[in-house]
Amino acid sequence: MLMHFQFKPLFENKNIPGWNFSFYYKKQRYTGIYHQTGKIEFTTNTPEQKDIDALTSQIHELMLYHVYE
Repeated sequence: MLMHFQFKPLFENKNIPGWNFSFYYKKQRYTGIYHQTGKIEFTTNTPEQKDIDALTSQIHELMLYHVYE
């Protein structure tokens, strides 16, 4: 489970979609970019392949809840 999920707009003009995000998972900090298309790009500490699907799903759910609702 993701811990301490945070996000902020990627651009100063908040009308332009794109967000930086960060969270902790298994005591490791991860950061990335959530693109307008829903593509997730990890910028530090790419998760192990076995965890990527679960984490991607959780990130999508959190972004939908916080940004698009």
